[in-house]
Amino acid sequence: MVSKTIYIHLIIRVMLILLTAIAAAWGIVVLRQNIVFIGFTILLLWQCILLVRSLDSLNRKVAFFFDAIRNEDTTLSFPETGDKSMNELSQSMNRLNFLIRDAKSQIRMQEQYYETILEHAATGLLSFDEKGNILLTNSATRRLLNCEPLTHILQLDRIEKGLSQEFEQMFQTKNKLINITNERGSQQLLLHATLMMVKDKKVVLLSIQDIRNELDEKETESWIKLTRVLTHEIMNSIAPITSLSETLAGYYEGPEGMIKPDEINERIITNTIKGLTVIQERGKGLVGFVDAYRKLTHLPKPECKLIDLHIFLEKVKLLLSAEPNFNKTVFKIVPCETPIHVFIDENLFSQVIINLVRNSFQSIDGRDDGNIQINSFKNPKGTITIQIIDNGPGIPTEMIDEIFVPFFTTRQNGSGIGLSLSRQIVRLHGGSLKVVSRQGIETVFSIEI
Repeated sequence: MVSKTIYIHLIIRVMLILLTAIAAAWGIVVLRQNIVFIGFTILLLWQCILLVRSLDSLNRKVAFFFDAIRNEDTTLSFPETGDKSMNELSQSMNRLNFLIRDAKSQIRMQEQYYETILEHAATGLLSFDEKGNILLTNSATRRLLNCEPLTHILQLDRIEKGLSQEFEQMFQTKNKLINITNERGSQQLLLHATLMMVKDKKVVLLSIQDIRNELDEKETESWIKLTRVLTHEIMNSIAPITSLSETLAGYYEGPEGMIKPDEINERIITNTIKGLTVIQERGKGLVGFVDAYRKLTHLPKPECKLIDLHIFLEKVKLLLSAEPNFNKTVFKIVPCETPIHVFIDENLFSQVIINLVRNSFQSIDGRDDGNIQINSFKNPKGTITIQIIDNGPGIPTEMIDEIFVPFFTTRQNGSGIGLSLSRQIVRLHGGSLKVVSRQGIETVFSIEI
């Protein structure tokens, strides 16, 4: 061990100095020989000089090593001399220097790895400090902002006037939606900020996403789904009407044109009445379908007021008591530990809860152990969640994304607008409606407002 060898050498030198001092004192006090005293004194001085030089050499070597580390110079190498203790110290410092150099090499490789990931990320990333110095931008950011690499946030004003102020406000705002216009058109950018401390400096890391394209894709996808469902429903009604009309017309046409009144018999009249009845039913169904679509697209503006959530849910439970399966099902409302007040349109929101609970009733129809539960609680971020939970068979995974599409239904007599209408109403209240289903275990519809 290096420290042990140095300590032994140091102790030996100190003991020799002590013995030399005793010998010098013995020469002058006992022998009263000046020559002996002078000789041992010179020897004592020489030993002290060697000790000081040794310690100074050790101190300079260690200081030089730490100065090199402080200056991030890991290329130095300490030579090995004839002094065993110094050789061991040099070997240890060279070994430590190699470990530091290897660690720095690993860090550089990791930095290059992370830089490559950031450059290939589809989301724009930009960070800057309180003085506006830009520390990081990736290729996605430069593509979204249509700019070259940036060094200061004020350069954003070249893209659009006032844009730098929008970014500076992200030190106080977590999320922001901004619009910028350039030669490529208008863009809607969603900024999400994360504050952090880097070398005692406050730094904000922004993620930048162009949500307009995503919204356009979602809108197109929704229109395609809606058009598919509308086409399916309309064709289901029109195709039989068209076919039946042609059949009825055939009763009154002969080889030479329209038949004579005396050729009309009871069978033709009976079949005509049956056909017209079917056409009437199909027509009413089509009118009802259009009326359902009108209801979905012409929701009234919510007239909100502050109400006690538990009292509201108890009223809804009373309305649901007329459901066929109500008395065959364990239906309970779990009250929150503290009263919750929500700012909602009571009439519209009761429609949401009723739609969701009716779906639960239908899913557990025929089960002896049917269970429906409504939970409500406050979230740490200040929102309120209402959960409708049932132990029905669940929703197949492939249908989870379809159930909120207007007119999509798996029930023979279903209209397919209940869930879509419910989500629309919740969105009008500034909330969200989501579903999580575990087949054969439970289905949970969650409303967050």
